[in-house]
Amino acid sequence: MPATEERRQALLEKANTLPLCPGVYIMRNTDKKVIYVGKSRKLKNRVSQYFQKSEKDAKTSRMVFFAEDFDYILCDNEMEALSLENTLIKQYTPKYNILLKDAKSYPYIKITNEEYPRMVFCRKREKDGAKYYGPYSGSGHANALMELLNTALKLPTCKRKFPRDIGRGRPCLYYQMHKCAGLCTGEVSKEEHAKQMRYCMDLLSGKNKKAERQIEEEMYRHSEAEEYEAAALCRDTLQALRAISQKQKVVSAPGTERDVISLYSDDSGSCISIFYIRDGILRDKSDFLFGADHILASEDLSAFLYELYKQRDMIPKEILLSQAADEADKALLSQALSEYSGHKVQVYTPQKGEKRTLCDLVDKNAREQAKLYQIKSEKSEDTLYRLADLLGLETFPTRIEAYDISNFGKEHLSAGMVVAKDGKFQKSDYRSFKIQTVKGGTDDYASMREALARRVAHLSDEEGSFSEMPDLILLDGGRGHVSTVRELFSELGISIPVFGMVKDDSHRTRALTSDTEEIPIAGDQPVFRFIYRLQEEVHRFTVGKMESAKGKTLRTSSLTEIPGIGPAKAKALLAHFGGLSGLKAASEAELALAKGIGKKDAKTIYEFLHKGDTDA
Repeated sequence: MPATEERRQALLEKANTLPLCPGVYIMRNTDKKVIYVGKSRKLKNRVSQYFQKSEKDAKTSRMVFFAEDFDYILCDNEMEALSLENTLIKQYTPKYNILLKDAKSYPYIKITNEEYPRMVFCRKREKDGAKYYGPYSGSGHANALMELLNTALKLPTCKRKFPRDIGRGRPCLYYQMHKCAGLCTGEVSKEEHAKQMRYCMDLLSGKNKKAERQIEEEMYRHSEAEEYEAAALCRDTLQALRAISQKQKVVSAPGTERDVISLYSDDSGSCISIFYIRDGILRDKSDFLFGADHILASEDLSAFLYELYKQRDMIPKEILLSQAADEADKALLSQALSEYSGHKVQVYTPQKGEKRTLCDLVDKNAREQAKLYQIKSEKSEDTLYRLADLLGLETFPTRIEAYDISNFGKEHLSAGMVVAKDGKFQKSDYRSFKIQTVKGGTDDYASMREALARRVAHLSDEEGSFSEMPDLILLDGGRGHVSTVRELFSELGISIPVFGMVKDDSHRTRALTSDTEEIPIAGDQPVFRFIYRLQEEVHRFTVGKMESAKGKTLRTSSLTEIPGIGPAKAKALLAHFGGLSGLKAASEAELALAKGIGKKDAKTIYEFLHKGDTDA
């Protein structure tokens, strides 16, 4: 028998020895790396299915082909298995599991825990006593919702601190435009502000009708008491809230709170679409897209949803799954979410009526999003195949890392690393290296060598993105940079293709280069556009990190050390060139074009910014 058939038979025999009890199984490849984590009510039955000669989908077949061995952990019950599976998936980030993005990167709306609470945008939940709403599908949705609520309730959006700044200074323009109630004027009591914030929290919770009803009742009370100014304010607020409701899509009866979920999957990719319905209104939606390698079955969906809802404060009492799923999986998810939320949560698949219509709607959305994702992926895959052909690579470049060096004179040398996976920027894998060994100069070659030496030292890590071997490394530089890094890799016994991204005299992408010859890419537009975007992205990231490290050491106050440059000219210079990097990159002639800067000043500024610079 072929080696793969022998291995399959050995793994099947091992699986048949497993007990018929709940547990978690962990698939590993030949490098002992975890490639898939799953759970089962009956370990023996579930794991043995993988190694039997039966029909499997393409994704599962690929995973089984690369599985060299498996471990397992027995659990007392299914709930314990679900929790452990969730923990192990986050720990190992296996290749074939569907993974939820880190919650820190999702947008939230926060109501601060202060004497005078504020509504603010944030991307991280903290244990600070504040109330968090979300996470939302994107910053655009969260910001639009905040803008609507700020306008309707006339909440303060300025940076003033309350109660410290009440009665201090003139009210801002928003007050003059009647877009803010004017908490800073002292005309709004603490109780009135607290009431507006309660309305805000009701609306963020999806309780539109409750907030509208309370404001309407208050309007009538003020009117009966002949407090017509207060009644008019309630009337205006009520009209604004009703206008918000009219813009939103009503899909269910008022008071209805439910999430509707669809799973679409084929050999080219998968999509999980979720519609969030609050008070009968479609308030937000999320689309989670996964590539062709990710396994997405009923049991995988329950683990994904369990992790998703653990990140949310608000879990509805009703969750509709569009596709038929294993009844035991639905019951387990219902139990887990009920325990986590503190109220009964029903997870089921409707067969007819309004709820089935909603499921059909989210089905259509999931199919469409998966189709669009497939088209984009095919374009990216084709581009990467063409890139591999141009460079003569032996393997498909799934993970590409690009590096750039940035400095400001002799100080704050840093290297930036950006990552593209399957042709898409993987921002969570970006890293910055503060150069430590290059002193008293700006040796780009030595800096690049240090950065790459430190990066590849982490290839032996057992987990994390640094443990992944890049298929291709691209350097923002020419043959000298490539030769330096290839020499380093030769010393370390590492075999990773390395090429440089060369710019022309106008600092535009021109070609790729080895340590001996240039490889033209202008004739292949898809490859050219990809390399251009990659080169721009690594430069943007690296310069941004360098400026952040530099901090305030060379901002307006430092520029005033230049003879003839005062605070006004320094501020104008930074504004004109968009920051320090743009200022340093400018020529004397370009500096002279800035407002208030003559040729004499331009020469002085240029010499100050470039003193000590040397050619690498």
